[in-house]
Amino acid sequence: MLNWLRQRFCTDLAIDLGTTSTQIGLPGEGIRIDEPSVVAVPAGSRMVAGRGAAVGKLAHQMLGRTPESISAVRPLSHGVINDFELTESMLKYFIRKAARQRLGMKPRVIIAIPGSITAVEKRAVFNSAERAGAGRVWLIEESRAAGIGAGLPVSEPLASMVCDIGGGTTEVAVMSLGDVVSSQSIRIAGDAMDAAIVQYLRRSYSLRTGERTAEQLKIHIGSAAPLDHELSQEVSGLDTASGSPRKAVITSEEVREALYEPLQKIVDSVRRTIENCQPELVADLADTGLVLTGGSALLRGIDQFLNLQLGIPVRVTESPRLTVTRGAMICLDHLDQWGDRLDSGS
Repeated sequence: MLNWLRQRFCTDLAIDLGTTSTQIGLPGEGIRIDEPSVVAVPAGSRMVAGRGAAVGKLAHQMLGRTPESISAVRPLSHGVINDFELTESMLKYFIRKAARQRLGMKPRVIIAIPGSITAVEKRAVFNSAERAGAGRVWLIEESRAAGIGAGLPVSEPLASMVCDIGGGTTEVAVMSLGDVVSSQSIRIAGDAMDAAIVQYLRRSYSLRTGERTAEQLKIHIGSAAPLDHELSQEVSGLDTASGSPRKAVITSEEVREALYEPLQKIVDSVRRTIENCQPELVADLADTGLVLTGGSALLRGIDQFLNLQLGIPVRVTESPRLTVTRGAMICLDHLDQWGDRLDSGS
């Protein structure tokens, strides 16, 4: 009876609480929320601007463009909470927008977290979710959720390897028999790529740009491997020598050069994960290969780059930005199977 009431009056939620974006999925209904993890606040205040509505897409439009009276901020950094109050406000807004709640029932929630998160950082996630309106809360490692969401045979006695490259962290894991056998979590991902492009433009062109401009360059012409037809794009910024606005034409080869260092660090983390596996599982990986998930897996040619560096098959899963959320939704649908592998905080 309780389960029937819950399904009818209160929806369970799967949340991928990311550095750059937050996705919320409802089992049986799909992704309901997919918005930037950004909040706008008036200067000197802890209240969200726009009567609590300057969250997500609206706040993201303000990044780098706000007057001194308003700040658009990301309350998470490298996948962990660095502003407790604003994370709570953001989650509250998203949960109310995503879930129907009647009879005073609170939604049960699974939240995906980085593998490198500390006990204190985990407690901050539990507290933020509960204060934002969640009922029962479980945590799941992003790599495990990514493997489940990608449809890998993680419950079989076979090595399944996933690399989730998000905005703040890269999560690498080898799974077998439903558990993580070897894993690495590094704070190098999409944001580090954007920062590398900003540094390259400043070093090579004496051009100061923002990270949003760098992100657009990465999306439009960026690649990890050579392209059949190389691209170029005009970019505007501040000339650091003259102090005047200036434009420059940047090529995809130059963006690829800027991205090499963060990409190499991701390769190193994958290698360390493989090195920590048993020989039998390593042998499996020669056939099963590596599956890429996360928003930064959309970078052109990243599968080719990793295949060349690692010598194993590499593929990008379908809709990689949403894979972690899909995996968390599957866990909610099958709590009898996955519940004992989740962190309930107790």
